Amino acid sequence: MQRLYEFLRRHPTGVDTFWAVLLVASGFLWLVEASMGRGSRLAGVPIVLALGATVALRRRAPEKMLVLAILCGLAQMAANVEPNAADFAMLVIVYTVAVTSSRPASRFALGVAISAAPLATLRWPHSQQGWWEDVVSAVFVSIPFALAWVLGDSIRTRRAYYAQLEERAARLEKEREAQSKVAVAAERARIARELHDVVAHNVSVMVVQADGAAYVLDSSPEQTRQALETISGTGRQALAEMRRLLGVLRTGEPGEENDYVPQPDVEQIDELVEQVRGAGLPVDFKVVGSPRQLPSGVELTAYRIVQEALTNTRKHGGPDVGASVRLTYFDDGLGLLVEDDGRGAQREMYEDGGADGSGHGLIGMRERVGMVGGTLDAGPRPGGGFRISALLPLKPVH
Repeated sequence: MQRLYEFLRRHPTGVDTFWAVLLVASGFLWLVEASMGRGSRLAGVPIVLALGATVALRRRAPEKMLVLAILCGLAQMAANVEPNAADFAMLVIVYTVAVTSSRPASRFALGVAISAAPLATLRWPHSQQGWWEDVVSAVFVSIPFALAWVLGDSIRTRRAYYAQLEERAARLEKEREAQSKVAVAAERARIARELHDVVAHNVSVMVVQADGAAYVLDSSPEQTRQALETISGTGRQALAEMRRLLGVLRTGEPGEENDYVPQPDVEQIDELVEQVRGAGLPVDFKVVGSPRQLPSGVELTAYRIVQEALTNTRKHGGPDVGASVRLTYFDDGLGLLVEDDGRGAQREMYEDGGADGSGHGLIGMRERVGMVGGTLDAGPRPGGGFRISALLPLKPVH
């Protein structure tokens, strides 16, 4: 039965043709048995065939078949071919137009269907009945046509509703795909910023320590050993952080373990400052206010801002530069202030991605601060040096 149903769905015109043949056969049988003149009988043959064609081709050209059915009805009235079984085609075509055609065509079909019965009653009145009985008969005959149109219109409305639901589902799917692509791009940008911070800071420390070790290699073996230990520890830290970041981009293979390390937080700023001090940059670090738990995004942003600011101080601040870091806990925010006494006026274009073409200095800081809804102010200090000030809003930790 399922195969038969699928076959019938794939060949709708064939199914309609089958029913049209039965309709034409019924119409010819009526023509043979009906009592009418020879002229009316001969005129009825093409009319019956045309009505059968409206059923066979109703899905291919419903509006044209409606016009053909109307012409057949007018020809019946003109040739005095009384209503017969073939006129059932009018009921079918009204339903088809209501289902498939536009709203104006559907309403026109309804008007034609409702008018057919009264016109037939006027053309072939029943002399043995009174006029009121003719009216009741016309109304009664019009009911099936009206019901056919109502059924077709309701199916048309339901199909349109389902099509709208499918279109909405397809649109939502496309929107989800677009949002996924945006999320992937944002994640890649975040990873790029993380990699920049890790590489820029740790490699800078390693280069400074390596230069210092080479300078005192012969005169101070102890300092050389300390510098090499710092290089080794910094390199391991960089590798651990890079392994964590690159692990996000990797697809785990069977039997492979992903070794992730925790995200840096505010408490690790002290370790960061000690590391920078060990690299030869004097840093004064102070915490104002009562430390408390912060959202992870705020903590990571604060750590990266201090890391980037101290890295840029070491790279662009010039010789004999010193820096200070202030971490202030407000009631509704976390304040960061990183200052140095190096070259301030010339550094802004470097850190903002100008002269060196890196484009990962202040731009990256502003992106990070913007992601947590904070504000950033950076520029030369009055009297020399460079100053970076950020305010990160605190949100309830869920």
